[in-house]
Amino acid sequence: MKEKCRMKNKNAAEPPALTQRTKNFALRIIRMYSSLPKSSVAQVLGKQILRSGTSVGANYREANRARSKAEFIAKMGDSLKELDETCYWLELLSESGTLTAAKFHDLTGESRQLMAIFITIIKRAKSSKES
Repeated sequence: MKEKCRMKNKNAAEPPALTQRTKNFALRIIRMYSSLPKSSVAQVLGKQILRSGTSVGANYREANRARSKAEFIAKMGDSLKELDETCYWLELLSESGTLTAAKFHDLTGESRQLMAIFITIIKRAKSSKES
């Protein structure tokens, strides 16, 4: 069994579904990068996607360990920016003809779904902060 370095949140009532989902997203990004052609364009764009796509989950984990609501909102904003950047690089891979969109359609869909979830979380956190 793999040992996890992640501390369990004793206050969590539910399993960390979004934590696992962002980790799975990062793993899918890693696999996609590994399968890219070895051309310079594919590798440059791929490294950008690798960086932004794998940092989503790391920023989300940091957000969940935030010491304040403001820090939580800021880290969630960082995750959102990384997701948006990942979408951009995926679009460039497709529109440059480096890969067909069908090759990573599911990744694009997942990044957009995660963006929608993160936007909702940030809006709720901001509205509860103002209350």
